[in-house]
Amino acid sequence: MKTSKLTVSDVLKRKHFEHIHIAAGHQGLNRTVKWVHVVEVAKISNLLKGKELILSTGVGWKENKSLFMSFVQQLIECDASGLCIEIGTYASSIPQEVIDLANECQFPIILFLKEVPFVEITQDIHAYLINQHYQIISNLESYSQELNKKLLSIGHYDEILKFLHHYLGHQVIFKINGKEVELVPKYVKRSDEEQQSFDSALYPQQKIASQSIRILGNEYAELSIVSIDKEINEFDLLILDRTATALAQHLLRDLYVEEKKRAQEHEWLKSWLEGEHTSEAIFDYLADHETELRFKGGFVSIFRFKSSKQYLNLDITYFKLLCRTIFEQQGFSTFPVDFRNSVIFIMVNKRDLKTWKYRMKMGIKYLLKSDFVNKKRVPKFLIGVGKFVENLSHMDKSYRTALETIKIQNQLGEKANSYFYEDLHIYRIISLIHKCSDLHEVVMEYLEPVIQYDKKYNGKLMETLKVYLECNGSKKETARKLFVVRQTLYHRIQKLEKLLGDDFMHPEKRLAIEFMIKAYEYFMPNNETQYVQNDQ
Repeated sequence: MKTSKLTVSDVLKRKHFEHIHIAAGHQGLNRTVKWVHVVEVAKISNLLKGKELILSTGVGWKENKSLFMSFVQQLIECDASGLCIEIGTYASSIPQEVIDLANECQFPIILFLKEVPFVEITQDIHAYLINQHYQIISNLESYSQELNKKLLSIGHYDEILKFLHHYLGHQVIFKINGKEVELVPKYVKRSDEEQQSFDSALYPQQKIASQSIRILGNEYAELSIVSIDKEINEFDLLILDRTATALAQHLLRDLYVEEKKRAQEHEWLKSWLEGEHTSEAIFDYLADHETELRFKGGFVSIFRFKSSKQYLNLDITYFKLLCRTIFEQQGFSTFPVDFRNSVIFIMVNKRDLKTWKYRMKMGIKYLLKSDFVNKKRVPKFLIGVGKFVENLSHMDKSYRTALETIKIQNQLGEKANSYFYEDLHIYRIISLIHKCSDLHEVVMEYLEPVIQYDKKYNGKLMETLKVYLECNGSKKETARKLFVVRQTLYHRIQKLEKLLGDDFMHPEKRLAIEFMIKAYEYFMPNNETQYVQNDQ
């Protein structure tokens, strides 16, 4: 960059600083100067923002050593750049205590040995700073225009990285989540000392600056610049920010185009869900779409919207793109298939088998909290995650279990407490039995007396029965959970014994009754489906 920061040392080389003496703080002459103030009062802390060079005649403290000490202390605490004092009119010397404090804090104190026009000093330096700021804006605008032109023609983001390196001269580091770090230039010959400095710069240092690249509200990549021989200045940070924005636009465009291309592969993926492809065919397909072939099984997840109308009104391409960016960060390759009012994802696992479920839960959590789901008012939807399969040619098994999960969730409504097929346990058995026989009739055989009693007398025997079984027959615990006195509970248990038989807590009969209660909840009439909905 053609502009650089102005330091105290640079100021001392300008006009009106010919006759000066540096009384203290020699090691702080590299402090940045962003503005110049003339100050003649002792209380200054509420007037400064940092990086100001202070000009003073000393009238604010005159010969009062304690006031002078307090004044300098305030300047140091406010991160002022330095203090220039005109000697002779109101101040004749600098107390040793002040010099010691300034040296300790590397705070420059400069003495004008001859009278100088403060107004001309401020005009000169302010003009320089304003011109420099204008130059920064001009150069930034020029860079942005060139960058926008490149965005219209480039084929790969590597050209943006090279342009950034060429413009600033810094080493460029770029990393997309889940991929290897990219360096521009890829290799720079350095001395051993420089290489050691560069290696250490890969960790947080003063000479490295980073900018996250967010796509659809999620962190997708990170762009960094590293300087070996000079500090990274404000202009570098502005250029870095503009480049990160351009990269986000380019990457989003590529992802969108890729998502459109994926839509054309819908039929092949649909056949995969139906179990029509061999392991070899699946491997060949993945080899054409993935740079790394380290797959460790997979599963199917279904996102079903409440109605076809809501599905059609949604930008499905963006929804699939959002899911892809989220779940790929969790270690899954996603292959979407649209079907009626659902988006079905074939999820190929690329990380440890033991963590797939936790990572999927985190991905769902991020999806439901995303700006796109909340601010775009995405309609309600169910989520069903099928059985994990280690052989990718058996994805049809996971697909069937994902469909079963959606069916169970739709039936249970708000009582469904998991998106995962493997967590539904007893409800999977209930659904399977119901397919083969009239399970509802069997349920009523066991529970109808209790159900009819509750309807007739507006009682709470079903609730009592359920809690009593959950508490393993502990009357004390049951009474506590139901918020009733012991006598009330004893009365209800007597009613249950009368309706169900005094052997209803016998192990085999108790197990059957517990199963029937779960089945009754599954078949309960007027059960409103609880769809996943974003918080409004």
